[in-house]
Amino acid sequence: MLETRFAITTPRRRSLILIAALAAASIAHAAPLAYVTSEKAGVGVIDLDQMTLTRTFPVGADGPRGLSLNADGTRLLVANKNTGDLAVIDTASGEVVRRVKIGKNPEFVRVHNGYAYVTYEPGEEGGPPAGGKPADKAGEKPAEKPADKSAGTPGEKPSGKPAADDDDDANKPPAQIAIIDMKTWRMVRSVTSGHETEGIEFSRDGKTILVTNEGDDTVSVYHARTGAPIKTVKLAAGGRPRGIRLSPDGKDYVVTLESLSKLVVIDARTLKVVKTVDTKLGPYGVAFGPEGKRLFVAASRDKTLQVFDGHSYEHVADVPVGQRCWHFSFTPDGAKLLLACGRSDSVYVLDAQSYQPIKQIGELPLAWGIVTYPHGDGSIESK
Repeated sequence: MLETRFAITTPRRRSLILIAALAAASIAHAAPLAYVTSEKAGVGVIDLDQMTLTRTFPVGADGPRGLSLNADGTRLLVANKNTGDLAVIDTASGEVVRRVKIGKNPEFVRVHNGYAYVTYEPGEEGGPPAGGKPADKAGEKPAEKPADKSAGTPGEKPSGKPAADDDDDANKPPAQIAIIDMKTWRMVRSVTSGHETEGIEFSRDGKTILVTNEGDDTVSVYHARTGAPIKTVKLAAGGRPRGIRLSPDGKDYVVTLESLSKLVVIDARTLKVVKTVDTKLGPYGVAFGPEGKRLFVAASRDKTLQVFDGHSYEHVADVPVGQRCWHFSFTPDGAKLLLACGRSDSVYVLDAQSYQPIKQIGELPLAWGIVTYPHGDGSIESK
C-alpha cells in the first residue's frame, strides 16, 4: 500500500517562510559594498554598483584605522586609535553594538576562523601587560610567553630620519596582538610581538599567523590559536616591513619594506627570503589579483600603484594614484580596484584590467583602510 504524506502548513509557518524567503532575496540582490575607515569622519560605506558614498557610520572621533568583516558581512570590526578599543558595528543599522577594550594604539585587524586579531602598542600604560595567565575577561593579563624579541638595527622613519632621532624603537615596550573570541567578544589572550607591529597574514592551512614588525625589521610567526611563538624572520636592517600577503598558491609570502623601497619574497615552507625586488618609494599595502597573475603594491610616497607579475615578480606597470594610498581592495567581481588615499581624502577607483582611472570618491578625510562585502582580494582581506 502506498503511503501518502501531507505537509501541513499553518498561516504562521507560511508567514515565517515568506519572511525568510524575502530576507534571502534581499541579501541576494543587495548591492556589494565597500567599507572605508576615515580617521576623521568614521567609516564610509560605498555602493559598488553606483560607486557612490551612501552613508557614514559615526565613529569619527575615535580615529578608526584597521577594519575587517565577519564571514557573513553582518559585523564590521574597527580598531579605534583614540578610544583604544575595537568597535563591533552592525552593518545593517550602522550602530556600534559592542566595544572590546584593547589597549593603546590598536591598528590592524584580521578576522579568521571565529577569532579577531588586533595589533596594538600598549606602551607603559594602557592595555594588558605582557606575560601572565590566560585572560578571564577583556583587558586582563595574557597567557603567552613573549616571543623572540631579537631584532635587527632599527631603520629610518618615513621622514627619512634615523629612528633613534625621534623614537628609539628598541627602548619602547613591544607591540601586542590581541586575540578575541567572536562568540563571547572577550580577549582570550594577548601575545607579545616585536616593535611597531603592522600587517597580519595567515598560513594557507590557517594554523599560523605572521605579523610584520616595523620597528624590529622582522616577521614574527605564531600559532594562530594559542599565540605560541614559532619563529622570528629577520629582514634587511632599516627596511621597516609593513604589508604582508600570501600568494594564492600558498608558496610565498610577499612583504613590503617601506624605508628601503623594496619587497621581499619569503618561501612559505622554509621562511627564508628567496627574492628581493625594487619598488617605488614607500611601499605599504600589497595584494595579489583575484587569479594570482598579478601582484599589486601601493607605493604611497610615490603616489603610485605598482603592478608586478604574480609568479616571477617582474615589474609590469606603474599607475598614478593619490596621496598616501596605503590600502586597497578589488571589488568582489574583480573588475575594479579601490584605493584608500589618506592625504587625498578619497577613494580612487581603477579598472582592474587596463588600470585606467574610473572615478574618485571624496568626503573621506584621512582614509586609512578598505574592505568589501562580498569579500574581495585586497591588502587587508582576501577571499
